Amino acid sequence: MPRIDKDPSRLSRRIRKMENQKSKWVATDCTICYHSCGMNVLVEDGRIKKVEGLKDHPLNKGQLCPKGEKAIELVYHPDRLKYPLKKMKGEWKRISWDDALMEIADQLQKLKKEFGPEMLSIFSGSIGVENLEMMEMAQRFKGAFGSPNFISVEGICYRMRIRSRQMTFGKYPVEEMDTKLYVLWGHNPEQSDFPLYLTLQENLAKGSKLVVIDPKKIPLAKKADMYLSIRPGTDGALALALMHVIIKENLYDRDFVEKWTVGFDKLVPHVEPYTPDWAEKITRVPAADIRKLARLYATVKGASIFQGTNTQDQTANGTQNSRAFAILQTITGNINNPGGWVISPRLSLTSLGIPTDKTPIGAEDYSLFFEI
Repeated sequence: MPRIDKDPSRLSRRIRKMENQKSKWVATDCTICYHSCGMNVLVEDGRIKKVEGLKDHPLNKGQLCPKGEKAIELVYHPDRLKYPLKKMKGEWKRISWDDALMEIADQLQKLKKEFGPEMLSIFSGSIGVENLEMMEMAQRFKGAFGSPNFISVEGICYRMRIRSRQMTFGKYPVEEMDTKLYVLWGHNPEQSDFPLYLTLQENLAKGSKLVVIDPKKIPLAKKADMYLSIRPGTDGALALALMHVIIKENLYDRDFVEKWTVGFDKLVPHVEPYTPDWAEKITRVPAADIRKLARLYATVKGASIFQGTNTQDQTANGTQNSRAFAILQTITGNINNPGGWVISPRLSLTSLGIPTDKTPIGAEDYSLFFEI
């Protein structure tokens, strides 16, 4: 079966509008990931000839990651699915759009009549800014069909980071990339977060500090002020020990905590037993290094924890890891503080979804995931 590659639809639409023009540079954005980096595209006779980073774009600053540089291959790959195919007698045969849509609609109606609308679940790819229009139309379709079931790749991406921060703050704060202290906690921006890597390099040259917490000594660890080789899966223990030191040594931001938080009186006794010596036995990070990191992190105003997705979110402890990082940012006053996490005002977008009074499958067992 031919592979179904992601369609960079906005770029494709702009190219189609230019089919009658011989040559022109088009300013657009790369939609291969949620960063949506600025991109300049040279189009000749309706075909892409070259892609470059958009120099004036504040995120990627004229550069593209390897995926963005290969955008031409994505658009013109010979195996890209461009029309409906139907498997007949073991082989894929091309059929018309009308036939494909009619057959799918007929089958859906039959299944709905037999099993009810809940039999349908819509699966979406990314629901980030690069894919909003597709996600909204998918939500509208499932609502019109009468199904409450919608899932996406977010469930196996970093959804628990989002949920945990929503639980802690009410909204989802994002990391400020221009910061004075970068704590890369299981995160390797050199390979997986290109815009952050560019900004990190610039700010290290200006004097920003860097901490790398990772079982693997990634190349950036050579530039770090501290490198902690942590035992995989023990990040929560390290976070608790950092809280212990910050509170025990009165390094927390007392004014911020008293003005903006609730529950600190419960946090203090909770982290009391989680000493650096306790954490060392679990994490294999020396207690002295835990104390050193706690003091550094708590005393730099403008610090951000940048957590990895695979290492933190996609684990059994993903929710609690993310909550612990959120608490660390909070007690040090690094929320809505330059260089910290930012609870930014979100664009107000009109939802295209159609409400349903039915309960999604799994909501009773995982109510937190569905309710927030």
